[in-house]
Amino acid sequence: MACLSPTQLQKVGACRGRFLVLEGFLSAEECVAMQAEGEAFECTSLFARPTSDPGCYLSSDVLFPQGSTDYFLTSGDKIRFFFEKGVFDEKGNFLVPPEKSINKIGHALHAHDPVFRSITHSPKVQALARSLGLQMPVVVQSMYIFKQPHIGGEVFPHQDATFLYTEPLGRVLGVWIALEDATLENGCLWFIPGSHTSGVSRRMVRAPAGSAPGTSFLGSEPAWDNSLFVPTPVRRGALVLIHGEVVHKSKQNLSGRSRQAYTFHLMEAPCPFLLQPTAELPFPPLYT
Repeated sequence: MACLSPTQLQKVGACRGRFLVLEGFLSAEECVAMQAEGEAFECTSLFARPTSDPGCYLSSDVLFPQGSTDYFLTSGDKIRFFFEKGVFDEKGNFLVPPEKSINKIGHALHAHDPVFRSITHSPKVQALARSLGLQMPVVVQSMYIFKQPHIGGEVFPHQDATFLYTEPLGRVLGVWIALEDATLENGCLWFIPGSHTSGVSRRMVRAPAGSAPGTSFLGSEPAWDNSLFVPTPVRRGALVLIHGEVVHKSKQNLSGRSRQAYTFHLMEAPCPFLLQPTAELPFPPLYT
């Protein structure tokens, strides 16, 4: 607990499962180290692009890739690259500088990269999880998100539990860390306060075993009232806790500044969901 200030602990106690901002959670030095690692990956993205599917990009509608579904569904134990929509022409050639075409890197940075692993399992993060009463949390996925200048894609309103669905609900918690200032101009997060109490309107499921790889949705997404969203700009080093059922979004980045962030999800107990653990990489316990 000593890794959290009394003010931060008070905020955590008052959170009650919505979303919570803890400014200054990471130091400037920690942010610099993570950015350097993320940008090193970014520079290698051209060589890591799947040649069988050169247009594997992230759609603006709720974080799911167009192109190779299998490339996404088998990324839970790997480090893979997902591109922004609109960065390729019809032949798969880049329309923007390749090193500025990446939407995100995922989904096992926490397992395979020492910089991201050390932050994910840091005493500060462990103290935060314990202060929330998490007994045996595991890390189920991680992502480095670039939100590139001028083209960083919009993320439509959604609930993380749509994609990280568990039974029972309430076992998934998002940890989102700003590595650069997140502002109204470059695509900060927006939330509907209290929306975590309404359950999940739809969930993504895998195709049945033995069929071609793919996904579908059960249920339908409601038309969220835009007037209910509250912008949440934060400074570099801030940590945002995101309840799995709270509705949130981010707008397209039309500014000249990126909005880089590192995010991962914790799950209290093993539950079936979209990205599955493998024999090579079971979900790692947070408290290690």
